Amino acid sequence: MALPSSRLDLNLFRVMDAVFEQGGISGAARHLHLSQPAVSHALARLRRLWGDPLFVRQGNHMVPTELTRRVIGEVQAHLRGLQSVMAQAETFDPAALSMTVRLGMRDVLEAITLPPLMARLAEVAPGVKVASVRVPRDALAQALTLGEVDLVIDRQWRVDGRIKGERLADESLAVIMRRDHPLAARPMAVDAYFAGKHVMVSVQPDQPDPLQSVWAALGQGARDVFLRCQHYFSAANVVLHSDALLTLPRTYAEELARSLPLVVRELPLPVPPITIWMYWHADRDANPVHRWLRDSVCIGARQAMAPPSHSNRA
Repeated sequence: MALPSSRLDLNLFRVMDAVFEQGGISGAARHLHLSQPAVSHALARLRRLWGDPLFVRQGNHMVPTELTRRVIGEVQAHLRGLQSVMAQAETFDPAALSMTVRLGMRDVLEAITLPPLMARLAEVAPGVKVASVRVPRDALAQALTLGEVDLVIDRQWRVDGRIKGERLADESLAVIMRRDHPLAARPMAVDAYFAGKHVMVSVQPDQPDPLQSVWAALGQGARDVFLRCQHYFSAANVVLHSDALLTLPRTYAEELARSLPLVVRELPLPVPPITIWMYWHADRDANPVHRWLRDSVCIGARQAMAPPSHSNRA
C-alpha cells in the first residue's frame, strides 16, 4: 500500500517499531519515554494512514497483523539506515542548509534568545528558518520524542534518561517600575518592596506566587499581587501607567527598559537565580546538524544573558 508522502511523519514509525518489539502499548511507552495516550494516539494515526489495524489485542499483548509482519522488517531497516546516515554525516556546510527549526520556548525566552540567534543564522545559515512554539513543561519529553520540536529552552525541569539537557545560563531577577515612580530615585528597601502593589505573570489564574517560599524562608509575608496576567509585556504596560512593581528576569527587564520609559532596580532580598536549560532527545545527540544547532542556540543565549551595564540599572 502506498502512503501519501505529504502525510508521513517518520516519528510514527518509531512508535510502530516499539509496539512490535515491546509487544504492547505500555511497554512501547516506557521504551520511548512517552505516555500511553501519546503512543495510542500515534498508533491511531498510523492505522488511518495504512488503512489497517496493524496490531490487535490478544490478552495482554498486541499481536501484529499480517500487514505489519510483512512490512516491519523494512520499517526497521529504514530506521536503522537513517540513524546510520546521520551518524556518518560528520561534516556539512551550514550555509547550504534549507530547513525549519522548531524551538519550544516561552515569551520571555523568545525576547531574550531569538534576536542574537536570528542574527547568527542570518550570517552563517541564511536558509534556516525558525518556528517558536510553546511547549507545556509536562509535555516536554513527549514533544521532543515525537519530533514536534527540535529543542526546548526552559527553566530547569526533571526529565527522563532519553532527554538530554545542557545548562545555558543563570538568570537573576530584578524589579521594574515607571521612571517617575516614588521609589525610582533610590535603592529599593525591603519594606517598600512589600508595601507596594505587584503585578504577577502566570499562565494559571490560581497559580501561587512562585517566590512565596523564598519570602517565607527570609521571614517575609506575601506580596500584595493585585493583578495576574499572562504576558510580561502586558504587565510592563500596566506598570508603566501605575505605581505597580513587576519582578521578572533581569535580561528581559533590561530589554523592556530600552523600549519603554521604565527603570530597573535590584531586588532588596537575595533570591536564587533562575537556571535556564536547553533540552533535546538523545536520538539526535550525535546528529551533526542538530549539534551545530545546539551550539548556535548556546552562543546566542549566553550572549544575550551576559550581564551588561546599563544606565537605567540601580
